[in-house]
Amino acid sequence: LEGRVEVDGQTVLELGTRVNRQSQTIHIDGELLASPRLSYFAVNKPEGVVCTASDPSGRPLVTDLLPPNVGRMFNVGRLDAETTGLIIMTNDGELAHKLAHPKFGVTKTYVARVEGIVTPAVIHKLLSGFELEDGPIKADKAHIVDVSGNESLVEVVLHSGRNRIVRRMIDFVGHPVIGLVRRQFGPIQLGPLKEGRVRELSKIEVGALL
Repeated sequence: LEGRVEVDGQTVLELGTRVNRQSQTIHIDGELLASPRLSYFAVNKPEGVVCTASDPSGRPLVTDLLPPNVGRMFNVGRLDAETTGLIIMTNDGELAHKLAHPKFGVTKTYVARVEGIVTPAVIHKLLSGFELEDGPIKADKAHIVDVSGNESLVEVVLHSGRNRIVRRMIDFVGHPVIGLVRRQFGPIQLGPLKEGRVRELSKIEVGALL
C-alpha cells in the first residue's frame, strides 16, 4: 500500500496480488528479492510421526526430520500417524498441490500386513470396487505378496488421497491392517532409505515428478 513493492518493474498496490517467485522479478525498496531455491526431499516417515504443521498432543512432526535451515516445506499428501514410508517434502507449493490432487491421477503404492489369509476373491473385490461411507473406491492394482500363518502381505496401488483410504478398503474386505508402509509415490520409490532418514531427490527424479 506504501508503493514499496515492484513486480517486473511495475509498482504493486493491491493486497493479495499473486506472484511467481521463480519467473517474476520482485523488488522491495529498490532491492531485488532473491528467488528461493526449490528443494525436493524423500522422507521415510516412522510410525508416530504426524504430517501436520503443529500437533497439540506434542507428537513429532515430519518436518522435524528434515535438515536444518531448509525453510518452509510442504508435505505432498499425508500419511496417518500409524502408517510408515515415503513422504515427499518440497517448498514447491504448486507442485505439491498438483501431486496431491486426485484429478492428476498420481498413483501411490502401499504394502499392507493384514490379519487373515487373503484370497484371490478378496483381490478381485479390491480391484472391482465397492462403496464406502464417503463414496465408491477401487484399487488401480492389487496383488498378494505373501501369506504366512494367519497373516498376509498385500500390495495395493491407487491414486485416491482420501483419509486412511487403504486401511478402510482392506478393513472393508475383512482383513484389518496390522502394519502399512507406502513404498512409492508416482515415479519416486522409497528404496533402501531407512526409517526416519531423508534424502534429496536427484535431478532425474525431480524431472520425473515435474
